[in-house]
Amino acid sequence: MGSDTAPLSLNVPEPGCRPGDTPDFSDFEIPRAGEVGRPDVDADPDAIRDMAFSIVRVLNKEGEAVGDWAGALSVDELREGLRHMMTLRTFDARMQIAQRQGKTSFYMQHLGEEAVSCAFARALQPGDMNFPTYRQAGLLIASEYPMLTMMNQIYSNAEDPLAGRQLPIMYSSKAHGFFSISGNLGTQFVQSVGWAMASAISGDTKISTGWIGDGSTAENDFHAAMVFASTYKAPVVLNIVNNQWAISTFQGIARGGVGTFAARGHGFGIASLRVDGNDYLAVHAVAKWAAERARLGHGPTLIEHVTYRAGGHSTSDDPAAYRSKQEAAAWPLGDPIERLKQHLIKIGEWSEDRHAQAEAEILDTVISVQKEAEAVGTLTGGKAPSARDMFEGVYETMPAHLIRQRQEAGF
Repeated sequence: MGSDTAPLSLNVPEPGCRPGDTPDFSDFEIPRAGEVGRPDVDADPDAIRDMAFSIVRVLNKEGEAVGDWAGALSVDELREGLRHMMTLRTFDARMQIAQRQGKTSFYMQHLGEEAVSCAFARALQPGDMNFPTYRQAGLLIASEYPMLTMMNQIYSNAEDPLAGRQLPIMYSSKAHGFFSISGNLGTQFVQSVGWAMASAISGDTKISTGWIGDGSTAENDFHAAMVFASTYKAPVVLNIVNNQWAISTFQGIARGGVGTFAARGHGFGIASLRVDGNDYLAVHAVAKWAAERARLGHGPTLIEHVTYRAGGHSTSDDPAAYRSKQEAAAWPLGDPIERLKQHLIKIGEWSEDRHAQAEAEILDTVISVQKEAEAVGTLTGGKAPSARDMFEGVYETMPAHLIRQRQEAGF
């Protein structure tokens, strides 16, 4: 090797804004609402390749619903969707406070991302199965899962349906199509494909959905899921929630040089598109399209939900340490609740007074349920699950060594 050869170096992507900087999203290309057309549900993936580089949007700056993707929801459904998002945000705020008060060990908010899961849930059918991450509680809220049960799980009290075996916010409900959350992110993506394949093999009509964050797309489970979904044309909708930050690492680290996360689907021959994750109408319309595509046997769809995590990653995180405090407010796609509220006001089906009244009603409901849950128990006191429960629910027939351990523990 010659002496003139320069030393090797690596490219380390850096976010455009760090603490103390002025947020700048000028290089973030946002198409006009209604600009991206709605393809036929049986469209060939190659024919819609450009959709992986644009963003499906329905609501414009004036609060109007425009374009091919508009009109899928009734006024009553829109009002219900708004209440779902408002409920999730209020629920989050109360549980965040409860964690700070020591009533639970851990919590994760959905602040700024409420439309993604709340809208998506309304596009599914009973029996479909979600394989979520820890930031899709809106799937439960929008499917009328009891809020009291959610709080009992967060507090790990005696009424916790998981008997304290899971971390707070790691819910599980087969009846509501919500597969047990795994803290090791990525695993649920490949599991969703396996479940969809099993549904097809058994001749069922149910589909599954997989959920992953932008950071977890760097995990090998993501790529394994894509291979199997593509090869077998599994009836699955694969969702990437790109909220710009994976804990403290910005999206560019996991995305690499591919341009968009949706573009990852091209290498696998999977229909891939991006959607405005802060536009309730757009998320629902795209979810409905992808779900119908899977149910009719046209194969998987990869959806990148472009959104922004306005809060911390969790109650263990301080986002001010790695990003500008002004960045959330500068996010150009706005707030999902405010956008749907303004749309309903625009069409004469909502008002600021009705919104304030709804906020008060929802807060009263959440506080009432919270008191009921705390009367059972919290991390600091009250009734807790029996230690016996730690031995149950793993094996159909308990092995001898666990029986001995349970007996030694006095259970």
